[in-house]
Amino acid sequence: MILAIIGVPVNVAAIVILSRGQCGLSTCTTRYLLAMAMADLLFIIFEIILRHINAYYFQRNFLSITPVCSVQAVLLRALLDCSVWFTVSFTFDRFVAICCQKLKTKYCTKKTASVVLGTIGILLFAKNIPIYFRFEPDRIIDNVPWSCENKRSYFSDPRWIGFRIFEKVLTPLIPFGLIILLNALTVKHIVVTSRLREALKGQNRVEKHSDPEMESRRKSMILLFTISSSFILLWLVYVLYFFDVDDYFDDYSSYIFDKVAYMLRNLSCCTNTFIYMATLSKFREQLKSAIKYPVTSIIKLCNKQK
Repeated sequence: MILAIIGVPVNVAAIVILSRGQCGLSTCTTRYLLAMAMADLLFIIFEIILRHINAYYFQRNFLSITPVCSVQAVLLRALLDCSVWFTVSFTFDRFVAICCQKLKTKYCTKKTASVVLGTIGILLFAKNIPIYFRFEPDRIIDNVPWSCENKRSYFSDPRWIGFRIFEKVLTPLIPFGLIILLNALTVKHIVVTSRLREALKGQNRVEKHSDPEMESRRKSMILLFTISSSFILLWLVYVLYFFDVDDYFDDYSSYIFDKVAYMLRNLSCCTNTFIYMATLSKFREQLKSAIKYPVTSIIKLCNKQK
């Protein structure tokens, strides 16, 4: 409930503010951040509200019919994949922008961002279609199938076993490794470039000159590393869960470990807006204006009526 109360408004606020394009970001970067916010918002709606909260308060309704909850499972997994891989695509875009100046002009464009995000979304939704056929009804009442239970073949059929392994590798293992690798390469490039620029400009510890390009890179780097670090920290327990680390715990500790892993994974869909507020001054200004707007409008309306 807390995640829903926090996650929905903060992601809606991020979408509205980023859509206005007044945060001092390039159109390319804005596209990636918008896609991430939209994927996070939809994931919160499907995972937390329509699945957990709905199941807790309304145990049997339209969403509990087997075909409906099967479709919901497909969308849920696709949105989770999109949330993760949009973060990877943003990380790669910033890597190109910072480290590959020749490729930057061609790759870091609004058109390329739209193509990349659209392609990733289509492929990930197509990849999750088999999940629809993973379930069978738990019970049939008045010829209506209810609930989604895993078929027995899901745990024994080699095709399903292979699909589960493919799912684990695709999300989150490959993204986890890619984000760490791209950030490491970005840091290395920044360190080398900074040393070269300081040597060429004859900078020393006593006298320092402003460098607009390095300042721009610094801001971009802070945003990139903050988002990446948040992703890695919040997904770390979930990654360990995939390696069956909980097998070394007793039953109760294993249960707690699993719940914490999923809770932190879901929490990762609520943090980016707070990161924007912490790292982007213009985003903070836009958010303050949005919060003040209803109050100022009411005051102006009251003054007019007087």
